[in-house]
Amino acid sequence: MGVLSALIAFVFSVTPAALPGVSAEEPAVTLVGAGDIAGCAWHADEATADLLDTIGGTVFTTGDNAYPSGTAAEFADCYRPTWGRHRDRTKPSPGNHDYRTEDAAGYFGYFRKRAGPEDRGYYAYTRGAWRIYSLNSEVLSDAQLAWLKADLEAHRTRCSLAYWHRPLFSSGEHGNSGEVKQLWRRLYRAGVEAVLNGHDHDYERFAPMRPDGTRTWRGIRQFVVGTGGAGLRGFDEIQPHSVERNATAHGVLKLRLKDGAYAWRFISVDGSYSDTGSARCHGRP
Repeated sequence: MGVLSALIAFVFSVTPAALPGVSAEEPAVTLVGAGDIAGCAWHADEATADLLDTIGGTVFTTGDNAYPSGTAAEFADCYRPTWGRHRDRTKPSPGNHDYRTEDAAGYFGYFRKRAGPEDRGYYAYTRGAWRIYSLNSEVLSDAQLAWLKADLEAHRTRCSLAYWHRPLFSSGEHGNSGEVKQLWRRLYRAGVEAVLNGHDHDYERFAPMRPDGTRTWRGIRQFVVGTGGAGLRGFDEIQPHSVERNATAHGVLKLRLKDGAYAWRFISVDGSYSDTGSARCHGRP
């Protein structure tokens, strides 16, 4: 083989990541979880934990991790035997039941550094090409909003998502939680793709929206996933742009996060219900 032929063969055999100054596309990563999870008096949390046993990746929680009051004993006796076996890969968020114990001491004592720094209840991390925010809807402070704005500016990724407990939009028993609109405004301005919540014990997916509830292709797609184990409740007033709903199946939401796109699948414990879809990241305005 001549020198030129050998050089051509070498170039076409090298992956882009091996060439100086060229980076390979970030590999796809998995995010899976739900909210409203563990109680010693029920068994659906055991079934959803069994689902987690079969799915790799990072586990998220959308609050109300241990019922009824988020005490240290309830985390030890109710959460630990089920979802607790995945604690080392869990990135949680707190809910109102976790805060029934003063300062959510049971929650922070159980998750420790996995719940973020200084017992604030909010933090961020990166998975693949995505920036991910775990926020605190139970203590909405100026400090959290300022931190969120700064981190969104510092990490100007094309794809990002956030999760916390109370949903801005919900057709469930609790309905809309308008106090979290301030979080939505900051996330929307930064082009965040999706928000995951709990609080209402059901599954609901909305079309991409602005913080004022009007639809736009550049909006945030919100998922309510309060299906981790607590008793399910039916829907009340169906909100505009609610496109998919189920209140009969416990399960988890699995997100496959790619470089520039994502796919979702709701997986029920008994196989009776599923919701799937995909979208490309629209990025910042």
